[in-house]
Amino acid sequence: MDRRAPLAAGRRDGREGLKLGLGRPPVFAAVDLGASKVACFILKSDGVRRGERTLSTAGVAYVQSRGVRAGAIVDVAEASRAIAQAVERAEAMAGLDIQGVTIVTACGQLASHRVSAKLAVGGKPISDVDQNRAIAQAGANLRLARRRVVHMRPISWSVDGQGHVTDPRGLSGRSLGLDMLAVSMQEGFYQTLVHCVERAHLEFEGVMAAPYASALAALEADEMELGAICIDMGGGSTSVAVFSGGALIHVDSIPLGGAHVTTDVAQGLTTSISGAERIKTLHGSAIASANEDREMIEAPPRGDDPGAGPVTAPRSMLKGIIAPRVEETLEIINERLKAAGVLQPGAGVVLIGGASQLAGVREVATRVFDRSVRMGRPGRIPHLADAAAGPGFCAAAGVLQRAAFGPKELGACRQDHGGRAPRPIDPNANVVTRAAVWLRNNL
Repeated sequence: MDRRAPLAAGRRDGREGLKLGLGRPPVFAAVDLGASKVACFILKSDGVRRGERTLSTAGVAYVQSRGVRAGAIVDVAEASRAIAQAVERAEAMAGLDIQGVTIVTACGQLASHRVSAKLAVGGKPISDVDQNRAIAQAGANLRLARRRVVHMRPISWSVDGQGHVTDPRGLSGRSLGLDMLAVSMQEGFYQTLVHCVERAHLEFEGVMAAPYASALAALEADEMELGAICIDMGGGSTSVAVFSGGALIHVDSIPLGGAHVTTDVAQGLTTSISGAERIKTLHGSAIASANEDREMIEAPPRGDDPGAGPVTAPRSMLKGIIAPRVEETLEIINERLKAAGVLQPGAGVVLIGGASQLAGVREVATRVFDRSVRMGRPGRIPHLADAAAGPGFCAAAGVLQRAAFGPKELGACRQDHGGRAPRPIDPNANVVTRAAVWLRNNL
């Protein structure tokens, strides 16, 4: 389906296809919008295996990203075309049409904010109403100019000062306390994102922070409980989600990623961007090894001069370009986590994202953070093809996992609906739209 063409004809056919459509399971689509790729994962409700807590995707596709650079959308038309192309390819694999998508991204200068609330509950069992009052009070303490809250997650509840309460409902006490984390992005980026999706002739169903989504796909429950630092190393940015006590306690991002390493290589070796990416992938490493001064590599020259020979350089020079940028990126993340006071003893580091696959990154991270480091993968979608099962696909997988298994957002900040309350199901809408709304409201 060409998303750039009007969809009116398809919508007119909705009623005619009603009887056939009643047998279709609801679907949910996640689009990972990054600087290096745009990926689309499609999930049907019959692909959710609750007993095993695993998923089976109906369609998976990815294309080269366009219009996104250094954590920002710089060309709406190009970004929209990339989104549409990724969705179309996933639709073709799944054999169905998608009405709306949830976007997962590390763009928009992600940041987190901790707020708290405490209220009297009169010694009676705590109800949903009391819980919602605490959430509303904590949310009222947020003062975020020109930023959009995309997640509201409880860090901890307390009853009469007794902390570590997972769910306070049904407990009796005189006071209810809440420590909450709000994750936000730039309002301008959020509005641009909505416009990009609508320009691709899709419904915008919400946005999810990439490091949080990736952590849901890559971390085990005991890692979240004991402490984990999930670092998503993307093409245009590096973002991080920190967990402790089973809760998300911090999110941050910086506009440095794998594309900056590629640019450094292109400048240092006087080669093209595509040539630098190829050389980085084939021969690059963030750590040095023996005999590299005598090992020569070749890179294509810039321009289209047929008489120009390849650029040659020792492999040690390539690593001398890559290593400082990788180390700088991880050092900045480390310093920001220290400043935020969320680096807890015993918390391990999990690396995800396409840029984390560069040789030597794990070793550099071990040195920078001085703690154990492992690579993360979307392990709860076991059937994925090798091309889509690596660290770079954790974000899209995490959106599907959250749709199927939770956790849900607090209060009115229902992430699936972009901060709005759950949408009512329009009985006059076509069956695909009704099914999609049902899935978003119930899974």
